[in-house]
Amino acid sequence: MAYLIGVDLGTSGTKTVIFDTAGNPLASKTIEYPMYQPHNGWAEQDPLHWWQAARDSMKAVIAQSGIAPHDIAGIGISGQMHGLVMLDKDGNVLRKSIIWCDQRTGKECEEITQKVGAKRLIEITANPALTGFTASKILWVKNNEPEVYEKCAHILLPKDYVRYMLTGEYATEVSDASGMQLLDVPKRCWSDEVLEKLGIDKSLLAKVYESPEVTGKVSKKAAEECGVPEGTPVVGGAGDNAAAAVGTGTVEDGRAFTTIGTSGVVFAHTSQLSIDPQGRVHTFCCAVPGAWHVMGVTQAAGLSLKWFRDNFCHEEMIAADGMGKDPYFLMDQQAGRIPIGCDRLLYLPYLMGERTPHLDPDCRGVFFGLSAMHTRQHLLRAVMEGVTYSQRDSVEVLKSMGVKIGEMLACGGGGSSPLWRQMLADVYNCPVKTVASKEGPALGVAILAGVGTGVYKSVEEGCKAVIRTNPPQNPVAEQSAEYEKFYQIYKSLYPALRDAYHNLAKL
Repeated sequence: MAYLIGVDLGTSGTKTVIFDTAGNPLASKTIEYPMYQPHNGWAEQDPLHWWQAARDSMKAVIAQSGIAPHDIAGIGISGQMHGLVMLDKDGNVLRKSIIWCDQRTGKECEEITQKVGAKRLIEITANPALTGFTASKILWVKNNEPEVYEKCAHILLPKDYVRYMLTGEYATEVSDASGMQLLDVPKRCWSDEVLEKLGIDKSLLAKVYESPEVTGKVSKKAAEECGVPEGTPVVGGAGDNAAAAVGTGTVEDGRAFTTIGTSGVVFAHTSQLSIDPQGRVHTFCCAVPGAWHVMGVTQAAGLSLKWFRDNFCHEEMIAADGMGKDPYFLMDQQAGRIPIGCDRLLYLPYLMGERTPHLDPDCRGVFFGLSAMHTRQHLLRAVMEGVTYSQRDSVEVLKSMGVKIGEMLACGGGGSSPLWRQMLADVYNCPVKTVASKEGPALGVAILAGVGTGVYKSVEEGCKAVIRTNPPQNPVAEQSAEYEKFYQIYKSLYPALRDAYHNLAKL
């Protein structure tokens, strides 16, 4: 019997799951770690925390499952995208990783645009210069910490650092590398033109693979630490959203999903390269060799709800602990008692700036319409509705590009909430389904590991063998009409506040 391990390196924690070849999870372990915010708009994490979480969670799932370790056929790794990991010539971490939601690199984005050219940058990398992407982070270190940059011998992405610790190989794959702003996305290789214009030595970057390809094997040292046998193949894996696409079967044209995790994503598969010349959404190579995906991103989707939970829902957290339930379950019940529109209260989920459709690192969160009659429960539901409206923004952009969406799935932590799924169905005015498996990115990279090791013939075949969907939640016409009124007001708020956001950022 063969088994596959999926490691999902997220922002709040790393989740490792072991699966059989039918996609059934046998054991799961999540280990959390902190995020550091030394300044407003900054976000960093310690790469060693990622490795420790991956190492310890792999050891735990092998022990929990009771399987013979030599039956593990392969490992796939999913990861939060865009984070900058800098290593010295001996493979030691030089500084904390500047992660995806960090917004410090506005000046560097201007520098990239000036040096490469706005139009040419989109032609090559399929995206405008963005504060979240890795290239601007590299230039920030080069400009602000030259002594660190001088020592840098290797640049990796978060999941690829875990790969390095597992295998000793400096490797990446096309889906995650697409988010660095250094990859020629149409050609699926590093762009010599962009690297030369930015003055970044190509030798710093890892070798690029397709997502299901084997990139290395577990080393003797790593085997002793994590319990996976030496020589176990490790495939390319995928960035978190590309991995979620495989884990939900979104690997063919016409299929799309909405993720409400720390960030929020609307993701559509396409076998034809499609680039938005306005840069409102992002085009990346996907985990299916020779195909791409188009995605809109909300920086603080689930992060908005987590922020609200951590600061305003201590009663629910205590009660949930006593009941043995998730605090979000109780929060859902509270939000469900409030009417659509929250008695004329709206929330803008811009806690960490925004990517789609505004591309503005300076915008910040807002409660709009707050009055003395509003309660904590009103604010809670407003957060959920505001995140849903932000996802609708992405859907509207994809439609304007001619991207066909015939099937919408919901995944991520928010996708497990029936209330939130109904909001999505009503606001999108289309049915929303879930997959039977809750493992998402971990399952996706386990399927990729199965493809790379010959368990499945292709990504599409692996998904057909494993993925099952639940019945859809259908939109309710009266509710859709009510949400539409508030969505139109929501859309008007960012343009009204744009100048004020920029003035505030200058203080």
